Amino acid sequence: MPELPDVEGFRRVLAANAVGERIASVEVLDRYMLKGTTPRALGEAVNGERFGEPERHGKWLIAPVGKARVLMHFGMTGLLEWVRRGERRHPHDRVVFLCAAGELVYRNMRRFGAIRLARDEREVGRETGGLGPDAQQLSRDDFHALLAKRRGSIKAALMDQRLLAGLGNLLTDEILWRARVNPRTPVPELSSRRRDRLHDAVEACIRESIPTGRVPHGRDWLTRVRDERDARCPRCGSRLRKATVAGRTACWCPRCQRA
Repeated sequence: MPELPDVEGFRRVLAANAVGERIASVEVLDRYMLKGTTPRALGEAVNGERFGEPERHGKWLIAPVGKARVLMHFGMTGLLEWVRRGERRHPHDRVVFLCAAGELVYRNMRRFGAIRLARDEREVGRETGGLGPDAQQLSRDDFHALLAKRRGSIKAALMDQRLLAGLGNLLTDEILWRARVNPRTPVPELSSRRRDRLHDAVEACIRESIPTGRVPHGRDWLTRVRDERDARCPRCGSRLRKATVAGRTACWCPRCQRA
């Protein structure tokens, strides 16, 4: 599922190309991707309006258009592209915003995701489902305060969007690996020092990921090797383990992340 770095990359695509552009029309190629609105309502809200400066909160991209907000969630395979007017449609193009200088295309192969329409800030909060604070903007003290409320595994806590918005499966495993914390460790068993290491890892992983617009496969990243047949820890060379934790496939080093 696209995580904070991916969505930040999509925000930059919109900011660099579409801000200030007037929307001539909206082409809804797949009504299924619209949630809580219709092609007609979406068109009435945005046609003739200009894109404002976009924001990102966790895995949601929020695009101001006139008085409304277009909310985009990308699921596992979604992306946002700016293409030339009249360019041939891709089979997975779902919604296209046509402007004079080009087209902003919401593409999604597996159709996991959504486009929603909010009329004001109150509706933005309601439509995004009560997200927790954005992971990129969380202070050390706030991070400690959030974890103090949890009793389950640390991986489940980091991936809970109601607690902390923007961290998905890959980034969470990377953070835990860097902090040398086992994904199954119950949150109450984590010392203050280990929680500090986790916060530092959150900051570092996000900072290093955002310039690439995705969770990178850098030389010293767990994500570079996690899908290999005989995956080995980039740090110590031990064979990596995989198991279901918090409903997702977790990957960790049994030597570096013993507890």
